[in-house]
Amino acid sequence: MPPSIELRAKQSFALTPRLQQSVRLLQLSSLEFQQELRNALDTNPFLEYDPTAPDDVSDGKTADGTAAEGEALPAAERDTALEGSAAEPAAETSVSSDDGGGDFAGDGYGRGPSRYNGDSEAADPTEWARVQPTLHEQLHDALRLYRLDDHDREVARLVIEALDDDGYLRQDLADLTDIVEFDPPLTEEELLVALRLVQTLDRPGLAARSLSECLSLQLDAMPADTPARDVAKQVVEHHLDRLARREHAELQKQIGCTAEELRIACALVRKLDPKPGNSYGRADDNYIVPDVIVRNVRNKWVVTVNPAVLPRARIHRMYAELFAQSAGASRSPLAQQLQEARWLIRNAQQRFDTIQRVAECIVAHQRPFFQYGEIALKPLVLRDVAEELGLHESTISRATGNKYMATPRGIFEFKHFFPRELGTESGGTCSAAAVRALLKEMIAAENTRDPLSDVALAKMLADQGVLVARRTVAKYRHLMKVPPAELRRQV
Repeated sequence: MPPSIELRAKQSFALTPRLQQSVRLLQLSSLEFQQELRNALDTNPFLEYDPTAPDDVSDGKTADGTAAEGEALPAAERDTALEGSAAEPAAETSVSSDDGGGDFAGDGYGRGPSRYNGDSEAADPTEWARVQPTLHEQLHDALRLYRLDDHDREVARLVIEALDDDGYLRQDLADLTDIVEFDPPLTEEELLVALRLVQTLDRPGLAARSLSECLSLQLDAMPADTPARDVAKQVVEHHLDRLARREHAELQKQIGCTAEELRIACALVRKLDPKPGNSYGRADDNYIVPDVIVRNVRNKWVVTVNPAVLPRARIHRMYAELFAQSAGASRSPLAQQLQEARWLIRNAQQRFDTIQRVAECIVAHQRPFFQYGEIALKPLVLRDVAEELGLHESTISRATGNKYMATPRGIFEFKHFFPRELGTESGGTCSAAAVRALLKEMIAAENTRDPLSDVALAKMLADQGVLVARRTVAKYRHLMKVPPAELRRQV
C-alpha cells in the first residue's frame, strides 16, 4: 500500500506539573522530604526560611487554639487534590514548625554544648546527662591509666582503633604493620604484646581474633574453682562445631568427661557473650524520625503530625510583591519559580494533611492494638482505607510507604498495621501479626528440655481455632528469628 497520512483523535489523562510534584512529595520519607525542601530553599529565590513556628500542630491549630499560618485545605479540595484536580493555589500559605519542638525532636541526650549554665532556670537537665561511651572511647580512657612510653602507647592505640563494633580484631597482625609508619618498623611480637594488653583493659573477651578466643578469654577471667570451667574451655577451644550441632555424646567421648560435667559446661558456655563490643554505645546515629505521634488523651487516641518533621518555609512576600510590580513579570523566567514556590508550599501542606488522615484511619481500625498489643492487630488492606477516605488506593500506598508512627508501644511503620488475613475454624478471620504474637507466647512458655516443633505449634494454633500450615509456622518462626526446636533444646 502507498504511504498515507491519517489524523486520529483520542483522549488521555495527564497530570499537571503541580499534581506530579504533589504525588512525588507524598511518597517521600520524612528525611527525603526535608532534603527536598532544603534544596528548594537553596535554589528558589521566592522561598525563605521561616523562623516562627507553633509549639504544637493538631488539626491545623496551635497550642493556644488559634489557626496556624499554614491552614489546612478545605475538605472538598483536600479529598480531590490527589485524585485529578488541576486547580492552582489561590493564596500563599506557609508550613512551619519548631526544629526542636515535639516529643521526638532533638539529636540525643547531652550532645553538643549547652546554651545555659547549671544555675539558669531555663537549663535543660537532659543536657547534662551522661552519654554512653563507645567501645573505642572506653578503651582509650582505660589505656590512659597505664604508665607506658610513647611508642608502646601508640601501638596499643593502633590495636584499639582496629577493633570492630563487636569488639573483635578481624585484621591480621601482619596487616596492621602497614597502616602506620613507625621508626623503627613494628614487629608482630610488639603487636602481640599490645594485643594482650588491650584484652585486659576492660570487659573480658574484647580484642579477640575469633569466637573461640573470645569465649576462652571470658572463661579465663572466671574464678579457678568455677564448676566445669576446664571442660568448658576444651569445648570452646576445640569443639564449638559439635556444640552447635548438639552432638553431646560425641563431645563427652572426645573430652572424656561425665554427662553431668558436660551439661554444666554447656550451660556455662551459653552464658558467655559472643559479641562483647555490643554492650557499649555506638558512634553512628541511625535513627527513625516518626511522621505522626499517637497519644492517649482522656481515653481517646489522638493523632498529630510530628512538629519536628514539618518544614519551616514560606513565600518571600517582599520579593513576590516586587516581582509582581515589575514590567513583563508574566513573561519572565522568574514567574515559573514563583509558581513552583507556591506549589511547593501548598503541596507540602497537602502532604501532611493526607498523612494525618491516613494515620487517623489506621488508628481507628487498629484501636485494640494500642490497648492490648500485637495479638489484637486486625486484618487490614489499603483498599479499606482508600474507600473510607475517598482516595485512590495508589494514594494510600504512597502515604504509607516509608512513613512511621510513634505510639506508646514503640515506633512502627505504617505498613505494620496492614497484616495479612488468615482464616479461623469458626469461619472468621485473624491477622498474621496476631498469629506471630501467639507463636511467640507459645515458644516463650515451652519446656526448654523438650521444645515445641513446628508441627506441635501448628496443632496448638488449631486447638485455638487458627488454621495454619506447618510451613507457615516455619516461615513465621524464621521471620521472628527463632531457631528450630532442635537448636532450642537445652540439656
